[in-house]
Amino acid sequence: MSAVLVIGGDRLGNITDLLHGRGYQQIYHVTGRKHSQYKVNIPSDTKMIVVFTDFVNHNLSYHVKSQAKAKKLPILFCRRSCTMMEKML
Repeated sequence: MSAVLVIGGDRLGNITDLLHGRGYQQIYHVTGRKHSQYKVNIPSDTKMIVVFTDFVNHNLSYHVKSQAKAKKLPILFCRRSCTMMEKML
């Protein structure tokens, strides 16, 4: 089962449909608004990480980037937009 971790944004909206269409069955979402979410742990079945840059602070993105690098996971930085995300996928 392939999963994606989405960080940022209050709601995902149509982005879930886009990710399901790309074959990701499980979507984990972290808004990043709460201080307790700054030290998010990447789930073990995650195959890709998407970070919405217009909703995330630098500390959270740095933490996620370092974890993704350690686990050798692809990480995608983009704005919260279906068209922008589809171009980058």
